[in-house]
Amino acid sequence: MTKNTKIWLNYLAGAAISLFLFWSIYNQLSGQKELISSISWTHTGSPWWLCLSILLMFINSSLESLKWYLLTNSVEPVGYARVLASYLAGISFSIITPNRIGEYPGRILYLGRSNTFRYINVSVLGIMAQLSGIYLFGLVGLVYYNLAFPSVIAKAGLAVCLIVNIFIGIVYWKFEIWLPLMARIKWLRRFATYGRLLNRITTKSQFMVLGISLLRFMVFSAQYLSLLRWMNVIVPPLEGFCLAALFFWIMAVIPGIALTELGIRGKVSLFLFQAFSAGSLGILAATGALWLLNLIVPSLIGGVLIWRMRWLQ
Repeated sequence: MTKNTKIWLNYLAGAAISLFLFWSIYNQLSGQKELISSISWTHTGSPWWLCLSILLMFINSSLESLKWYLLTNSVEPVGYARVLASYLAGISFSIITPNRIGEYPGRILYLGRSNTFRYINVSVLGIMAQLSGIYLFGLVGLVYYNLAFPSVIAKAGLAVCLIVNIFIGIVYWKFEIWLPLMARIKWLRRFATYGRLLNRITTKSQFMVLGISLLRFMVFSAQYLSLLRWMNVIVPPLEGFCLAALFFWIMAVIPGIALTELGIRGKVSLFLFQAFSAGSLGILAATGALWLLNLIVPSLIGGVLIWRMRWLQ
C-alpha cells in the first residue's frame, strides 16, 4: 500500500467515524430538544453563574488531561497537547458506549498502536482512581441521604458503596497483589507482564492521580450547583454538595449510554433536588446544561480530532 493511499484511507476512516459521532449527537439532541430548549426560556439568574460553570468545564478538562499525562508519561514521553487531544477523542468514543466504557480505549487509539498494551495497564490505574473518586463522593452523599431521608434502600446503597470502596482501595493501592494472580491465567499473562510498568508509578504519583480524581468531582459538584443557581434553584451549600455527589454516583451506577441518558439524569435530579425547590423546570434545565457542557461540547471537539487520526500506520 502506497503512502498516499494510506493517507486517503486514514482521512476516509476518520471522516466516517466522525460523521457517525456527529450524527449520533445530532440525533439525540433532536430527541431531547424539548428539555434542552427549556434552558433558553427558563427564567435565569445572574449570568456570572453560567460563566463560572463554563470556566469549571475548562478546569475539569485540564485536570483530567493532567492525570492522563502523568499516566501516559510512565509509558513513554508524550506532549501535553497530544494527551489533551486524546482525552477529547476518548470522550467522543465514550458517548456511544454503555457507561462510557469506550473513553479509555478511545484515548489509547488516538495515541497510536506502538504501546497499546502498556497504555492499557496504566489505564487501569486511571480507571481505579476515577472509580475511587465516584464511590468516595458517593459514600459522602449516601451518608447524608441516610441521615436526612432514612430508608432500607438508602441503607443498602450505603453498605454496597462502602464494600466497593474497600475493594477499589485494595486494587488501587495493592496492585502488586493482583498482578501475580493475572500471571497465572494464560490469556492475561501478557497484561501481567506489561502490568509491571505500574511498579514505575511511585506512591507519590498514585496520590497525585487520586487527588486529581477527587478534585475533579469537587469541580463537577461546584459546576452543578452553579448551574442550579443560574436557574434560580437555591440549594444550601452543604446539602447541595452532598446531593450533587450522590447524583454523580447514581449516574455512574445506573447502566446507560451518555447520549441517551439525559432523560435519566433529569429524573434523578428531580428526585434528589425537588425537596429543596419546587422549580422542577429549573432543575431539569441545569441538568441539561451540565450534560451539554461536560459531554456534548468536548465530544464535538473530539469528533473533529478523530477526523485527523492515523488509523493505518
